[in-house]
Amino acid sequence: MSEMVSPCPLCFPENEHILWNNRTCRVVLVNEPHYAGFCRVIWQAHVREMTDLAPADRLYLMQVVFSVEQVMRAHLQPEKINLASLGNQAPHLHWHVIARFSDDAHFPDPIWAAPKRMGMKREVNGEQLRISLIHNLKEAGLFD
Repeated sequence: MSEMVSPCPLCFPENEHILWNNRTCRVVLVNEPHYAGFCRVIWQAHVREMTDLAPADRLYLMQVVFSVEQVMRAHLQPEKINLASLGNQAPHLHWHVIARFSDDAHFPDPIWAAPKRMGMKREVNGEQLRISLIHNLKEAGLFD
């Protein structure tokens, strides 16, 4: 009996809050109430690793990640930004861009660690993030 393989959740997303997308990648605002502004930058094609991309595509993807980081820093003024590319659960190339605060539930540990305290819930204006991100991407010559 063959094992049923489920479709990639990043190739076939449901209910994504897309801040920006083009033919190569998209930026989504993750619904994570204790981590306001948590974004994922997702490569559109099903690729597993950064080194599967051509060098120019790697650079492009990282420039988008850095643009997201810059916008999050300006809007949220976090203690730290965490960048992570794991892909163990979904082996599809994507980057997590996570604003961290000293009073969040896990700080200074990764958000996937056991919580240390009750975290502060923060709100983020997704529309303001989207507008700033588009502006930032245009300035960087990444918008198409």
